[in-house]
Amino acid sequence: MNENLFSSFITPTMMGLPIVIAITMFPSIMFPSPTRLINNRLISIQQWLVQLTSKQMLSIHNQKGQTWALMLMSLILFIGSTNLLGLLPHSFTPTTQLSLNLGMAIPLWAGTVITGFRHKTKASLAHFLPQGTPLPLIPMLVVIETISLFIQPMALAVRLTANITAGHLLIHLIGGATLALMSISTVTAMVTFTILILLTILEFAVALIQAYVFTLLVSLYLHDNT
Repeated sequence: MNENLFSSFITPTMMGLPIVIAITMFPSIMFPSPTRLINNRLISIQQWLVQLTSKQMLSIHNQKGQTWALMLMSLILFIGSTNLLGLLPHSFTPTTQLSLNLGMAIPLWAGTVITGFRHKTKASLAHFLPQGTPLPLIPMLVVIETISLFIQPMALAVRLTANITAGHLLIHLIGGATLALMSISTVTAMVTFTILILLTILEFAVALIQAYVFTLLVSLYLHDNT
């Protein structure tokens, strides 16, 4: 295949202008607002899944943390739908871009930290120094805890980017190998095609799991600061 391995990760343009904003807004079409007294099956399933996820994710939060319910549900729906749409052929996945994931992770992480310093100042400062720390280790532990705090948004963004990118690269490589083997060995090509189907099913699961993990970690950061 002459196509560049990383060509699917290049930001698409139309008439020389990037269309990432239009792509990131497209998943909102998948979740229409109900306008009828009795919803159809698709909207009923969507509402049931949202209620189930929100109930599980917000059960650990107090009243202050539950005010983030709309933000957390919007986040998991956006990431999950974007990841799923990115599995379509010749499509672009915005969550493979580290810049976009950092743009989501840093403001959310900063919001949880600021909330903690605003409402639980002593408890937030106490995280920098565990109880019972020997006096000589205090400066070192404060530095380590500060670094670990600032690494949290980077870990969120890099985890999502790496998992989605790795899956797309594997699908691309195995798909290319299947096409190349069609003219050499049909049996081997069928084996690789079976592996490709199984990997695609796995990627559908990974797309949803990564959306849940990203949102769950933001929820846990919020729980620690409220």
